[in-house]
Amino acid sequence: MSEIYHIWQKPTTARCMIAGWRQWADAGSVSSGLPRYLIDHTRAARIGRIRPAEFYLFQIPGAHHSLRPVVKLADGHRARLDKWTNEFFLASAGGEDFTVFLGEEPHHDEELYAAVFFDAVEALGVETVAVVAGVHGPVPHARERRVSCVYSLPSMKAVLTQHAVRFSSYQGGATIGMYLASKAEERGIRLFRFCAYVPTYDFSAGSALIQRLAMDDDYKAWYELMKRLNPMFHLDVDLSDLAARSSRLVGAWDKQIDRLDRDLPQLRVREYLDKVEAEFIEETGDRGSDLWDQALRDIFSEDETDG
Repeated sequence: MSEIYHIWQKPTTARCMIAGWRQWADAGSVSSGLPRYLIDHTRAARIGRIRPAEFYLFQIPGAHHSLRPVVKLADGHRARLDKWTNEFFLASAGGEDFTVFLGEEPHHDEELYAAVFFDAVEALGVETVAVVAGVHGPVPHARERRVSCVYSLPSMKAVLTQHAVRFSSYQGGATIGMYLASKAEERGIRLFRFCAYVPTYDFSAGSALIQRLAMDDDYKAWYELMKRLNPMFHLDVDLSDLAARSSRLVGAWDKQIDRLDRDLPQLRVREYLDKVEAEFIEETGDRGSDLWDQALRDIFSEDETDG
């Protein structure tokens, strides 16, 4: 299926990939924003792509605005046309190379999409894929993000347990990351999905003026995920900028919550947030240890195709 994907520069030392998608469910822009941030932050070079033609619809009655490419016209002429893209990048941090993938969630033919994606992963020499994602939830905006985990091969669980995650028991419609985890197991490929809970507060019962408060770009979630991925993959991505963005975001939310509490007392904002805080259980784990490295040597050295 090399005609569907094209790799024009094959890395020699990049063994891990951080992957995300522009998708229908993209809380905190974790899946689309964090890979884009890494690409820009490390000045990563584009090294490959998946051809989009097979996987996207132009319109479905009633949903065409969410499917079609976005065009910007200037005095009758196209100034910009945003197309569907699925691209691979080569990044480096602290002397360690890694790949980044940023794509568009496919509209259909997901089985072929998965096959092409994993063909490209193998062609690039990638040994482990980390999918990043976000989900809305009533969690404290100033606390460390809770992270759920899905993995492809059973032997990976012992390693992942050490990185402050809880293993998902979700049942329902699969996201692209969940789907790929299933397909990765069929091919014996190591893939895991880290999904951060993005603060989302529902005030619809108290006011018609404000229904929900949710983070658009949850820099704290991005930061929390990279605090896990940096040591796991022996990367040295400078996280000082994300730490600063995270701090400013929390401060901005503190001020916004204060205004809501003052201007709309019927929302009972403090009462709501006290309940959120009381129900929150923070995950613990050694995210800066050498456990990942040791486990790679001890566990992943054998053929895991059959799990």
